[in-house]
Amino acid sequence: MRNLQTLSIANDELVVLSRKDFERLMEKAGVLPARPRRDARGNVPARAAIDVSIARDLVNDRIRHSWTQTELARRAGVRLETISRIESGKHIPRQETLLKLDRALSGK
Repeated sequence: MRNLQTLSIANDELVVLSRKDFERLMEKAGVLPARPRRDARGNVPARAAIDVSIARDLVNDRIRHSWTQTELARRAGVRLETISRIESGKHIPRQETLLKLDRALSGK
């Protein structure tokens, strides 16, 4: 991690990180799935990259709303297990499920 900044707000010291450093910590903590490794030529498997991209976007959007997986599942009308599998990056959601999640997260 690079240059860290701190802020004091309401007698609490907060640490400010770049988005890249924050996401690296979230990966280490197991909150975000790791991006696929590059092969010897610098390429990543497209399908794996897409799965992880969807998962990471979903986690970030859910956290931005301050929702738990349970709350997102309720608002989207999908099972909690579905949210968990998508966020792990190991499950390919159907288009219908993605649309439900998008509607819930966008407030439509």
